[in-house]
Amino acid sequence: MNVQPGDIPTASVSELPADGLVLLDVREQDEWDAGHAPGAVHIPLGELPARTDELAQLPDDQPLYVVCRTGGRSARAAAWLNASGWDAINVAGGMKSWETEGRPVVGEHDGPPEVL
Repeated sequence: MNVQPGDIPTASVSELPADGLVLLDVREQDEWDAGHAPGAVHIPLGELPARTDELAQLPDDQPLYVVCRTGGRSARAAAWLNASGWDAINVAGGMKSWETEGRPVVGEHDGPPEVL
């Protein structure tokens, strides 16, 4: 797939809805465990095609926001999702921007969460 970055719908963290946000995190397991957005759905980028049944369970009446660490993997995921029929929007700056904007981060281990 040859999708130009400008062809992918993108939103900054500050533009994300405060309520009803459907967020898909496509980072790897260790990144997710270290720190992620509360309520996000975790499906690593490489597993997306095999796990579309999980995506089908998400609300389809609103956009699916896709996040990674800084926006590169999520841009590829959003391009694939849009080509596959979803309404996906890449989160510019990823979880690094999420953290910088002061949005909540939770981890899956003892100690403070961190964005890897």
